[in-house]
Amino acid sequence: MYPTIDLHTHSTASDGTLTPAELVRCAHREGVEILALTDHDTTEGLAEAAAEARRLGLVLVSGVEISVTWSGCTIHILGVGMDPEAALLQEGLESLRAFREWRAEEIGRRLARDAAIEGTLDGARGLSNGRLVSRTHFARHLVERGVEPDVRSVFQHYLVKGKPGHVAGHWASLEEAVAWIRGAGGQAVIAHPARYRLTRGKLRRLATEFLRAGGVGMEVVSGSHSLDECFTMARHARDLGLLASAGSDYHGPADPWVQLGRLSPLPPGCSPLWKDWPIARIPRRATGQ
Repeated sequence: MYPTIDLHTHSTASDGTLTPAELVRCAHREGVEILALTDHDTTEGLAEAAAEARRLGLVLVSGVEISVTWSGCTIHILGVGMDPEAALLQEGLESLRAFREWRAEEIGRRLARDAAIEGTLDGARGLSNGRLVSRTHFARHLVERGVEPDVRSVFQHYLVKGKPGHVAGHWASLEEAVAWIRGAGGQAVIAHPARYRLTRGKLRRLATEFLRAGGVGMEVVSGSHSLDECFTMARHARDLGLLASAGSDYHGPADPWVQLGRLSPLPPGCSPLWKDWPIARIPRRATGQ
């Protein structure tokens, strides 16, 4: 029996709505015993989260979610348990953040030009508290302005391919992202694979190339996955020899359908990402994980 684990969460260092310390406190209240903070293309929140985790006796695993362009698609690769100070990792993340800054400016320009909505960049920056600006910040700003009723509607009408605020991503290659994580001593994991809506053949090609690059895991249980998708991803992980991970992809209490640590058990036959972690000293609860 493993402790209660959540290996995919976000804070205000990227597009979450809780500060790193608030996120840790919330996880602790929900009974999470091992938590990974995996903000998009930044490790800025880890020091604050680690200090709060030490105070509460919660185990914090360093993490990051790296944006990747693969076969014309944007894919996210989680780095778990890496050294956040590793030079190669930080150089790579800095290049992605520079692109994110340009993309934010371009989204603002396009929304003004093609949708006649002015001031969105300033609004998104205000919501980011001076940190990384993401599409989610634009979406939240447009909801606040009453342009759309919710974030999902903003994405559908303004921020996806073919819509006025869409800007194609030019991210790290799969090989680069995995090399940054491995070079920092971490484990690389394909995040929420069902979300990409890849065909079975294309998903297996992604996983094969990922393994060849040195990746080790697939997020089988995710807040983005239905129960059927969890079992489908479990089959892929078993067939391909990938370790299985689990994470909520929690961004904050505004998304009540995604809760910290409230994850289904890994399906039978999965080999957990954390199976060789030194966790025997951590109090264990009957979580089924």
